[in-house]
Amino acid sequence: MSLVTATPIVAGAPGLEAKTYAKVDRRLIPFLFLCYILAYLDRVNLGFAKLQMLQDLSLSDAAFGAGAGIFFAGYFLFEVPSNLLLKKFGARTWITRIMVSWGILASAMMWVKSEWSFYAMRFLLGVAEAGFFPGIIYYLTLWYPSRLRSTRTAWFVSAVAVAGVVGSPISGLLMEGLSGTLGLAGWQWLFLAEGIPSIFVGIWVWFYLDSDISQAKWLGAEEKALLVRNLDAEDRQKHQFRLLDAFKSGRVFALCFIYFTLMIGLYGISFWLPSIVEDMGVKGYLNVGLITAIPYAVAVVGMILLSRSSDRTGERRLHYVGNVIAGSVGLALSAAFRSHPVLAILFLAIGTLGVIGSMPIFWPVPSAFLAGTAAAAGIGIVNSVGNLGGYIGPNIPVWMKGVSADPSVSLYVIAGALLMGALVAFIAIPGNPPRPAR
Repeated sequence: MSLVTATPIVAGAPGLEAKTYAKVDRRLIPFLFLCYILAYLDRVNLGFAKLQMLQDLSLSDAAFGAGAGIFFAGYFLFEVPSNLLLKKFGARTWITRIMVSWGILASAMMWVKSEWSFYAMRFLLGVAEAGFFPGIIYYLTLWYPSRLRSTRTAWFVSAVAVAGVVGSPISGLLMEGLSGTLGLAGWQWLFLAEGIPSIFVGIWVWFYLDSDISQAKWLGAEEKALLVRNLDAEDRQKHQFRLLDAFKSGRVFALCFIYFTLMIGLYGISFWLPSIVEDMGVKGYLNVGLITAIPYAVAVVGMILLSRSSDRTGERRLHYVGNVIAGSVGLALSAAFRSHPVLAILFLAIGTLGVIGSMPIFWPVPSAFLAGTAAAAGIGIVNSVGNLGGYIGPNIPVWMKGVSADPSVSLYVIAGALLMGALVAFIAIPGNPPRPAR
């Protein structure tokens, strides 16, 4: 059986179905989008803080790379348990816990004073946030069948790109405008100002989010029945439901490797992009933020178009592989044309689209053959193991300094990792059968 299977529309209810899913979209997607913007900002604003805090705290590039990466050690250790606890306690309770705790720790980053306190806070931040992203991916499987999930996942994941578009200039403005205010450095204001909103939105989750269809008072009985029938029809075509099924599945571990290479690309870009732009000769934190926003803006548009195409055709493999290969080539060319800022940014935009734009195409794949507890565990396994690439990515520029003085080498290495992931994806993700007539 294919990894991705089309689920038929409930007979006789196409108009009701369209209206019902539009209602679900309006209720869930904008709110989840906001939550992920805050999550991503609190995770990667370190890339901007680096422009000041390394000198203030006497940290080396190696210490920065280690601190950026150790976040994912905590994330890895607690990811699967967190996702299983979300299934047990419900999305409303567990997402509230995750967001409030990470908001507190993200704000507390402002009090980091030494290398070891930097490592400790980054590790704890990873522990606090573990389970958020795969939890939301799993949560979407409780509302949407696979055939509708790529576009919805794209809307959610596009928060990564929008966080770059909006967050990069805001981060630059905060550091430039508030540096020295009340005796605090710009990077301290950055952590405080971008951490506090997560606490308040986390509390909002408790009052707003429904853990499943049965709790949704804003849906009518007929609408709930339609959503449940669609999900039941899809689940009957799946065969892996138990916790053990997720750990025994070779497909799951192939997806772990694919996602691992994608995360090398994502965080290799995210944590170092402000430094790459600054090295091109761009002056001023705000200007660095504005230029850094360009690749993310391209990714926002591209990922929505790609995901719509993938959902419309039901095809995942070639959409994923083609986009990742394009991103790999873009990163390599951005390195080759490093001395030409306009071309370098153009190719970085292609590279960023190749990474971020591939995430919503990837995530419907595991939930297309896993269901129930196996889906919660499998998504957690793929995300936790894959996110170890988040440790490798930020450290590649540091490690490559021991190999070559050319800073472009790190981008070539990241591009090579993406190509390896694309090759495994081409082998491991079967092509899709034609959609059945409706």
